[in-house]
Amino acid sequence: MTGRTDVVRELVGAHGRTYAEEAGIRLRDTPQPLYQLLVLALLLSARIRGSVAVRSARELYDAGLRDPRRMAAADWQERVDALGRGGYRRYDERTATQLGDGAELVSARWGGDLRRMREEADGDVGALRALLQEVPGIGPAGAGIFVREAQRVWPEFGPYLDAKALDGAQRLGLPKDPARIVELAGDTEPAVLAAALVRAALDKDVVEDSLRRAS
Repeated sequence: MTGRTDVVRELVGAHGRTYAEEAGIRLRDTPQPLYQLLVLALLLSARIRGSVAVRSARELYDAGLRDPRRMAAADWQERVDALGRGGYRRYDERTATQLGDGAELVSARWGGDLRRMREEADGDVGALRALLQEVPGIGPAGAGIFVREAQRVWPEFGPYLDAKALDGAQRLGLPKDPARIVELAGDTEPAVLAAALVRAALDKDVVEDSLRRAS
């Protein structure tokens, strides 16, 4: 019988790459990468393939739209074009508007520095999720994605597994209790564990591969 610890170990070993890493974000507790993560969370939260969201985020960054000031100053069509190059065409116009409005809000509300949001939340993950959802385009799913990845540099909000990560755990036959899953993962970073579980939730091949490796 395959052990649950073995399943988690093989899952993380083969598929434990955060979405920030995939998007080329060198995540640190500094304003620019945190804002890039917010943009990525917005894109990933739509009903669109994760690979398209990641590619579209990279296109926005490559266009120089890496901070809220530049995002807000960019022409709307410039944002649409960058999203289109990434394949984000179904939602490109609405998302381009949300990115502009969101950048303006982040600049006005937190001075363009999401570390001020962190301070305002004061270690309360529910408060952080609520603050994130003040940003246009960030709903419950987007807030969950941001916290899931940001716990790598904001550890007081972890260990955090969002609903999608728990879906992945269920597909792998792991416990429903987040604390128990974290325990099975041992020293694995919670952000890495969460990303691997999400990949399992989204791709049955990840589930099959992890179970095969653990058997």
